[in-house]
This record gives sequence, structure tokens and C-alpha cells, in this order.
Amino acid sequence: MSDPPLEYSRDELITALRLDPEYAQRFWNAFGFARGEGGSGQRFSEEDLAALGVFAGNDQAMDSTAQLAAARAIGQATARLAQWQAEEITRLAADPTVDATAEEMVEALARVQDLVWRRHLAVGLTDAGRAAEHTEVVVGFADIVGYTSLSRRLGMAELETLLETFESAAHTIITDHGGQIVKTIGDAVLFTVIDVGAAAEIAVELHRLSTDGELPSLRIGMARGDVLMRMGDVFGEPVNIASRLASAARSGTTLIDEALATALRDNAATHVGPIPSLSVRGYRKLRAYKLVRDRNWTA
Repeated sequence: MSDPPLEYSRDELITALRLDPEYAQRFWNAFGFARGEGGSGQRFSEEDLAALGVFAGNDQAMDSTAQLAAARAIGQATARLAQWQAEEITRLAADPTVDATAEEMVEALARVQDLVWRRHLAVGLTDAGRAAEHTEVVVGFADIVGYTSLSRRLGMAELETLLETFESAAHTIITDHGGQIVKTIGDAVLFTVIDVGAAAEIAVELHRLSTDGELPSLRIGMARGDVLMRMGDVFGEPVNIASRLASAARSGTTLIDEALATALRDNAATHVGPIPSLSVRGYRKLRAYKLVRDRNWTA
């Protein structure tokens, strides 16, 4: 008869990982668990110990700053996803037309989540390799014009439909052109793309959503330069400039910075023209350019 698998309490897990108890609590909190939550009565397996040891073992190469940053990134993303899943499972479990039990839905979601995560990780590893070969990327912000007033007039169901349409359409356009959605921020989407021509096409096609009547008017800002990619987010001056340009853009227009304008000068599919310098937060005289498909444009 084989021996039963070893199990650990949380305190035993901390001891096995050779963690200082105070640091272990910080690590646990970084996952999003308050003191006493997230495992005080849970049993952990040998596999759990081995997995946590990669990130939190004292003899591992990852230092404490990286350990806590990784825990925060995992905790924040997972908590948001789990909250949405819990709401959906609760709603579906109460629906008499749905045959699956809550337990069956949890099991199915776990398998689908693992499948999707592994696919995205494979793509991410490839993208990370490509990104390492490029020191500059284009950062873009696209947001819905007049969203605040729209949100006051629309009912919750209509608002949800609007945001879902925007996020879905933007995701399709951006990823189809080799870009990456960094995050959605209410009525705005932040994205990156390496190829400058693809960035221009993304802007044009996003505006076409409004022309075709799928969405209200959009405004877009894009900037090119060096950025810091950290924990699935993006930081650096191009992010700040793209945000300021989007805020300053008129309804239905795209504003870009000088670096991107220079890179697009030879792009036959679009036209770039200067506009008066902008005075925006953090930049008194920001040189900006208007990007359009048609050469017959006005500033």
C-alpha cells in the first residue's frame, strides 16, 4: 500500500520554504489575502510546495522584491477574474434552465482557464523575445468621446453593451494588426504595437467603428519610444504623451507625437500633418501631429 500524499498546513508550508514568518505574511498579503485568510485552514500538497518554492524559496534566484511583485501581479489579476467568475457561476446556478451544478462549472472553468492561460503564455514568450529585439514601441490610447454624459443617460444594460462592443471590437482590431491590449480603463483602451504602419492602421480602423455606427466617436493618441514593460503593464514617457494626446484630440481624430510622425513620413497609406503645439499637463509645448487616411485634411 502506497503512503498517503504529504500535506502541509500554512505554517508548515512556511517552515518548509524557510521563510521568515513576517515576510511570509507580506508575501501572502501580496496575493490579496488579508491576515488569517487564504489558507489558514487549507492543506497544501507537495506540488504546491514545489511551485511556491520557485518564487518564494530563500535559496532561489528571484529576490524578495521580485517575489512580492510577482505575487501582487498574480493576486490582482486573479482576484478580478475570480470575482467575475463567482458572480457568473452564482447567476447561472440559480437559472433553472442551466443543467450544470456550481461545482461542475467551477471544474470546467478551471480547465478552460488553464488551457487559455497556457496558450497566452506561449504567445507571450514569443512576443517577449520579439520585444527584446525592439527598443521602441508605439503606445496608443483610444477612448469614447462623451462617455461621462453617456453613462448618465444610458441604463446599466445599455452601458454594459456599449463597453462590451468597444472592448471586443478594439481587441479584434488591435490584435489582428499584431498589437497587444495592455488594459482597458473604463471607456478607454491602452495598447502597444511594434510596427508603425500597423499602428496607423489600428487608428484608422478604430475610427471606422464610429463611422459604421457601431460606437460613438472615438479619440486616439499615440506616441513612439522606449517603454518599461513590467508585470503586464507599460510605463514611460510614451505612455504619458499618448494619454495627453488622446485627451487633447478632437472627436473622431488621432493625434501622434513627433517620433511617430517621423517614422510615418514615408507611409503611403496615411498622411501626417503638424498642428499647433499643445499645452497639456506635464508638457507646455508638446509637438503634435494629426494622422489621417485622406490627404485632404484640415487641422
